[in-house]
Amino acid sequence: MRQDTILQAHARRSPEKTAVVIGGRRVTYGELYRQARALALGMRQHGAAPSQRVLVYLPNGIEFVQAVFAAFAVGAVVVPVNTRMTAQELAYFIDDSAPVLVLFHADQAPALAPLRQRHDGIGWVAVGGPVSGCLDWADLNRANDETLPEVPLDAEACMIMYTSGTTGRPKGALITHANLIVQHCFLNAIEWGLDRDDRFLVTTPLAHRTGLARMLNALLLGATLIVMDRFDPAGAIDAIERERVTALGMVPTICRMLMPLLEEQAERCASLRHLIVTGEAFPVDLKRRLIELLPAIRLHSFFAMTEVGSVTSLEHDEQFSHPGSVGRPTPGVEVKLVNAQGAQVSVGEVGEMLVRSGTPGRFTTMQGYFNRPQESAAALTDGWLHTGDMARFDTDGYLYIVDRKKDMVLSGGFNIYTKEVEQALVEHPAVADAAVIGIPDPIFGEAVVAFVETAPGLTVTETELIEHTRQRLAGYKKPKHLHFVDALPRTPLGKVLKPVLRERALAHTDQVRPA
Repeated sequence: MRQDTILQAHARRSPEKTAVVIGGRRVTYGELYRQARALALGMRQHGAAPSQRVLVYLPNGIEFVQAVFAAFAVGAVVVPVNTRMTAQELAYFIDDSAPVLVLFHADQAPALAPLRQRHDGIGWVAVGGPVSGCLDWADLNRANDETLPEVPLDAEACMIMYTSGTTGRPKGALITHANLIVQHCFLNAIEWGLDRDDRFLVTTPLAHRTGLARMLNALLLGATLIVMDRFDPAGAIDAIERERVTALGMVPTICRMLMPLLEEQAERCASLRHLIVTGEAFPVDLKRRLIELLPAIRLHSFFAMTEVGSVTSLEHDEQFSHPGSVGRPTPGVEVKLVNAQGAQVSVGEVGEMLVRSGTPGRFTTMQGYFNRPQESAAALTDGWLHTGDMARFDTDGYLYIVDRKKDMVLSGGFNIYTKEVEQALVEHPAVADAAVIGIPDPIFGEAVVAFVETAPGLTVTETELIEHTRQRLAGYKKPKHLHFVDALPRTPLGKVLKPVLRERALAHTDQVRPA
């Protein structure tokens, strides 16, 4: 079961149907499959083969989609890297994944020149024009009648998706064709009611997990994918109206940017039927306003991880009945919560979340971490993935994520879950976003520190915010220190860099860091 064979089937059944729309370019399923096949033959001539890695460092474009499916067709493993990553960050992914080919845009050639010299044994493929010393995209795409060799059945791995690396170096999760097909072709379709008539809009980089998910939703279902070169609110509204978009993935930041236009031009988005939300906690008030403006939409929210795909989902009618929950487990996915001794905790108690979905690699759980046998063995026990997330179940089976295990603050003998404090802070209308960490405290062991981004045009004082949290949480949970920042430091994938915040907090106190 491979994704390239699904694309081939759609090309045979609906060759003239539009598969992808990007930047004014429209490609049918027939054209996309022919392009991917031609590129696969070119890649194969330059080392792409089963289990070999092909790193794709390309901006949003037809070429990105073509490259992914071409690599699948020769049994290679795709390593998607967001072009927001710097050359220094790219060097790590190259060193870790050891690709035989790296695909990049010619505009990036100057920045990547030192890397290309350092890794001259790799086939560097330039897209968008010739680059001295590199393979040319156009040369790899010459159609011919050569037959692609049959991919062995044991070539199950198809992608290395790197974790965010907020607490250390990113690890590459080895993802299989089955992982992606089960998740994005079967489960999402059944759970959310998606089908081949939907038209998906992607506003994020395709190399990002959410962009990849919507790309695979569309192309594995035989639907149509519309991709923005880069996000801007007016352009998104234009695309929704022009392309009759029915399905849109969104994080709260995008929603907030779109809201002023939606308030004025909601009728231009009348085609929307599915709004898929993930990422940071999505404020309930924002969900309510969306439904008021777009009454025909269905909200689908979910909790997912790179290593195990979608774990839980919360459906439209549950958004307000269980607003703090990430939903109930996806059918076929097992979730249990355990204490420090590995024993299952009772309903209502907090424990580390473990997730299992059959044999790793066969359903939604990754095969393991690429080239990290010890870390794979530590993360996966009898198929159970140790997520590091602390959570609790309620009596109806709804799951509530309360914190990352490493982010929990222990103050005065009490466990304080930073996510709970963050959620209380963002309920204040003047707060756009917040991040909470713990630092050493000579009396209580650790103290709660909050970093806050204020909403544009609004102000609030430290005293007001601390009192705001005191009204919502037990007194011991309120921040002892609060800092206002223009922007929270984030990884290129958008996750807050809490180690950076911890360093800043320590610099602002008289605490002596432990040896």
